[in-house]
Amino acid sequence: MGCRDVHAATVLSFLCGIASVAGLFAGTLLPNWRKLRLITFNRNEKNLTVYTGLWVKCARYDGGHDCLMYDATWYSSVDQLDLRVLQFALPLSILIAMGALLLCLIGMCNTAFRSSVPNIKLAKCLVNSAGCHLVAGLLFFLAGTVSLSPSIWVIFYNIHLNRKFEPVFAFDYAVYVTVASAGGLFMTALLLFIWYCACKSLPSPFWQPLYSHPPGMHTYSQPYSARSRLSAIEIDIPVVSHTT
Repeated sequence: MGCRDVHAATVLSFLCGIASVAGLFAGTLLPNWRKLRLITFNRNEKNLTVYTGLWVKCARYDGGHDCLMYDATWYSSVDQLDLRVLQFALPLSILIAMGALLLCLIGMCNTAFRSSVPNIKLAKCLVNSAGCHLVAGLLFFLAGTVSLSPSIWVIFYNIHLNRKFEPVFAFDYAVYVTVASAGGLFMTALLLFIWYCACKSLPSPFWQPLYSHPPGMHTYSQPYSARSRLSAIEIDIPVVSHTT
């Protein structure tokens, strides 16, 4: 694995993160989170389905494409707790994921345009390729958790509504889009964690940049004596003995 170069795992995680954020955008804007199906027994009338989103509500006849009733101010009068939570959770998840994408991009640029000579000032700084990818992975995991939990809650809340009223409520495909996007965020975090664990040497400091040693730079080590472990400096003074 080319740890000191831009690796396929980091590029794939960046593309997967972009696709996941796009899916969260789509899930946030889609008006298909919950549908209420109203069935009529009159043969001269059609069944009516009410589609409820996070921001708008639309009512359509079966087989129709136009909204008979379109409520553009639904976002301010949402009376369902799970959708109200999603109004805050999904935008927050998108912001966190976009911050993780920015960190991932900074890490890849730092890797691509790095210098082959170690920089002591950069070694003491938290902004480096390894640190950016690690923090980005944590943020992707957090964004996936923030978006997945309330999305799954919608499924169980539909069961609650069907038991409380009548079995006319069902969740729509916006739930699938958001759950799949949250899974993509977890996959992105997993790829970054795998890259970090595979490339990070255990004896190195936690935030040490992954610099390659320039040609001619070698590391020498020699065993210490038992006395040198107790003292910082060991000086051997030769003793010259004269024989008469």
